[in-house]
Amino acid sequence: MMADQPRTDLPLSMKLLVIGVLYFAEGIPFGFIITSVNAYMSGQGVPPEQIGVLSLLGLAWSLKFFWSPLVDRYGSRAVWIVAAQAVMILCLLGLAPLVGRPITLWFWILLGIFCLGSATQDLAVDAYTIDFLETRELGIANGIRSGAYRFGSLAAGSGLLILSDWIGWRPAFVGIGVLFVAMAVTILVFRPFRLPRAAIGPVQTATDPIIPFFSALKDLGRHPYLWVIIFFTLLYKAGDAMMGIMVIPFWKNQAFTNTEIGVVSGILGSVATTLGGFLGGWFTSRFGIGTSLWVLGIFQAVSNLGYWAAALPGMGRLALFHLSLPFFNLTMPVYPIYLASQGESFSSGLGYAPFMAFLMSLCNRRFSATQYAFFVFLSILSGRLMGFLGGFGVKYLGFASFFFVTFLVALPAFALLPWILPVVRGIEGRSSNQ
Repeated sequence: MMADQPRTDLPLSMKLLVIGVLYFAEGIPFGFIITSVNAYMSGQGVPPEQIGVLSLLGLAWSLKFFWSPLVDRYGSRAVWIVAAQAVMILCLLGLAPLVGRPITLWFWILLGIFCLGSATQDLAVDAYTIDFLETRELGIANGIRSGAYRFGSLAAGSGLLILSDWIGWRPAFVGIGVLFVAMAVTILVFRPFRLPRAAIGPVQTATDPIIPFFSALKDLGRHPYLWVIIFFTLLYKAGDAMMGIMVIPFWKNQAFTNTEIGVVSGILGSVATTLGGFLGGWFTSRFGIGTSLWVLGIFQAVSNLGYWAAALPGMGRLALFHLSLPFFNLTMPVYPIYLASQGESFSSGLGYAPFMAFLMSLCNRRFSATQYAFFVFLSILSGRLMGFLGGFGVKYLGFASFFFVTFLVALPAFALLPWILPVVRGIEGRSSNQ
């Protein structure tokens, strides 16, 4: 069987530049939907249960594997990327005139189509990256991918929030469309973004893709307590996901500006998440996946109580202390929500590291892509559904009680650890003996 051969006619520096641009474009829709549109709708007085629908629209990012065979079978990667960007540009141009008006069904439809375009762009970008990278280049390329995606998400999320305070929401929406036009022109003009796909051997072409797919899922049956593993995957970050979509509505409810939200929750929150991820990765490497799942998982669950405390009566604009900014000769009041935001972001990064390591450890290297995609699908599906329910939680409970409930929702996963930990120890024991 002939394997696909990566393109090696580009220097590594050029490959990394291409990856940086593509994953910057991939991060833009996530920041736009989850942060900017969320804040815009909150500012328009949209009820929390309707804002929770944004989480359901995000299901496109987890369900995209259903139409992934189309991206593999038809057309070049560049055609799919540019076509997806064209769809998102048209959606943004359609959304801009609706800014400032009541939220209608047409507004939701355009957002839904935008998410479908975004998910299709993701498929093509990921496939193109795999096409032209060699195995020895994956490590540094993954670092560039992660950083560029986060930068794109910040630009369209926190950056757009800050920009909207200066120029308003309608020009800000159009600005994202202009950014996508620049991305599309870059892909169409510069050849490194349009390399032809590698040749596929005859045996690969004849193979029915459904057979290895079901073989990969059947192989997961080798794990004891598979159904417990599935439920644990669904539940481990459920409390975090339920709270996440309601964080920005809470900021808006407390009358904080878009700039404050963008700087504290967006930019500083991303720094805290990154630091938490690094520390969580170190802790997992040092003490093992099993220990890290419950130790760091506890931090992840307890951090939700920070928002509960910030939502208690009288805590909204209570200045806990003032932070001196010597270079600006200023002092900045620090409110409970600031600390809650940083604590939750940092703890989310802590919990992410062992959870992803756990999912990866479950995968057989023969089927690693399909099996890992299956577990990520479960996790994202759970997160989107819990985010949708979060809107109703705020509606019927209020913010303080709702945030406490998200802490309780995080606890059932720990009840499954007596079955999960032996599985992890068995995997780690086999790895250490190899």
